[in-house]
Amino acid sequence: MVVAVKHLTMEELEAGLDEIRRSPRDEGVLELIVRRPQTNERELLAEGELHPVEGLVGDNWRSRGSSRTSDGSSHPDMQLNVMNARAIALMAQHRDRWSLAGDQLFIDMDLSAENLPAGTRLALGSAVIEVTVQPHTGCKKFMARFGLDALKFVNSPVGKQLHLRGINARVVQPGVIPVGCVVKKI
Repeated sequence: MVVAVKHLTMEELEAGLDEIRRSPRDEGVLELIVRRPQTNERELLAEGELHPVEGLVGDNWRSRGSSRTSDGSSHPDMQLNVMNARAIALMAQHRDRWSLAGDQLFIDMDLSAENLPAGTRLALGSAVIEVTVQPHTGCKKFMARFGLDALKFVNSPVGKQLHLRGINARVVQPGVIPVGCVVKKI
């Protein structure tokens, strides 16, 4: 299915803030799992496996590396990119475009700094992940896919406070995570 791309204006994005702020605080739902086997490739999964060394099994996080490490290796605190499902629904406007954000897990849950500070653990499926301190910010690819106003929106003071671009996390307990599973703060 081909979806027409319409980048929202700042006014349209800000009009969606109330809905994003209504995200559940303590218990949410895993709405989408996206594995990135290669750069710019996406696989939607009904179920994923999380591993403390591999992250999302089959994802390219480990082989891709990071500019935030001195040797270019993968950053251990950036294994998983998690985004608020309501935020991406607003910006992408169609579920077929969610995966373009580049994140692996899309959760209907309040990801704000106040609700999920670094160190917070989340149980999902039989796995546990931990929010890390590494910031997750919009980039040129995000801007190309969702527009300049979307990039400014996620990187604005309110966007950063609500973590509209998402959060980084690492796996602390391996397990299987199915789409639709409950995500709980522990």
